[in-house]
Amino acid sequence: MNEPILLSTPHMGNRELDFVKEAFDTNWIAPIGPHVDAFESEFCEAVGSDYAAAVSSGTAALHLALRLVGVGEGDEVLCSTLTFIASANPIVYLGAKPIFLDCDRSSWNLDPNVLETVLKQKAAEGKLPKALVLVHLYGQSADLDPIVELCDQYGVALIEDAAEALGATYKGKSPGTFGKIGIFSFNGNKIITTSGGGMLVSPDEDLMNKARFWATQARDPFPHYQHSELGYNYRLSNVLAAIGRGQLLVLKDRVAARRKNFQIYEQTLSEIPGLEFMPEAEYGVSNRWLTCLTIDPKIAKCDREHLRVELAKNRIETRPVWKPLHLQPIFDKCESLGGKIAEDLFNNGLCLPSGSNLSEESIQRVIEDIRRIML
Repeated sequence: MNEPILLSTPHMGNRELDFVKEAFDTNWIAPIGPHVDAFESEFCEAVGSDYAAAVSSGTAALHLALRLVGVGEGDEVLCSTLTFIASANPIVYLGAKPIFLDCDRSSWNLDPNVLETVLKQKAAEGKLPKALVLVHLYGQSADLDPIVELCDQYGVALIEDAAEALGATYKGKSPGTFGKIGIFSFNGNKIITTSGGGMLVSPDEDLMNKARFWATQARDPFPHYQHSELGYNYRLSNVLAAIGRGQLLVLKDRVAARRKNFQIYEQTLSEIPGLEFMPEAEYGVSNRWLTCLTIDPKIAKCDREHLRVELAKNRIETRPVWKPLHLQPIFDKCESLGGKIAEDLFNNGLCLPSGSNLSEESIQRVIEDIRRIML
């Protein structure tokens, strides 16, 4: 029986164990510690940010970011609809109401024209949203210039969900560094991993200090335990930060490997009728976290679901593109604008095995199976 080929698995380098051993040797096991401080500093250097705060997950980072910009009970928060549910759950944690916005076909990210439409509408109603959660999807940046301009014009706080986009660029700069706050994820399937972990970045030092304060249970500076604000147990452990430091050293290699995977898939599969790959927007470079494609069932020999099921029979893991949040049962009462493009991408989109440690033999097996099924 063939070995399973998984979608995106952790890929360790040569230095992680050295840093972890140092944490054990010095007994810095608990949250906070020298590796956390170093990871924050080195991450800032990697993405070009001024300040950072390391936390336990990307979701925790987004929760803190929303609270930091003042989102609270009854506020409206705009959010990309084509994304994982973690982009919107923290909006609900704070008692706010998400409004989901459609994407464009050129980048699969939030359409600036849809954003402009909803902001004009909300301004006319006299109730502007408190914030925008802008997702940079599948390793590709959204078109930031018009989005930043619109957020500035209407006074909407821009929070960038760059959980999938570490190592990508927008006009030479890292997505996640254009808004008031950016967040990143180091989940096990991401471009680099700390097992579980996240990071906030911002040009505002006070915001990052506040994030750290809230993330450590909002303990006041007293010798006893005193708390005047609501806090969370969100700080990243020193051990996981040690892993993150080792992973940062190989970030460029991991991006290069995933981009190479994409290029191999594109070169060998593009001739198949009805199959198209996620485009790369001209304004930036994608990290190609996952290689994504769409299948037009009117042209192709099969539809997306048939291909997924047939590949699964040969122990090849693929996954449909994110189900848009405006279609999720938990958000069925939420407002949305557009959505047809996101729905089409979901209905016809598939993510292929894309890990940076994917062997040449494995990628060829995926290619051969797709060609067998679709030609």
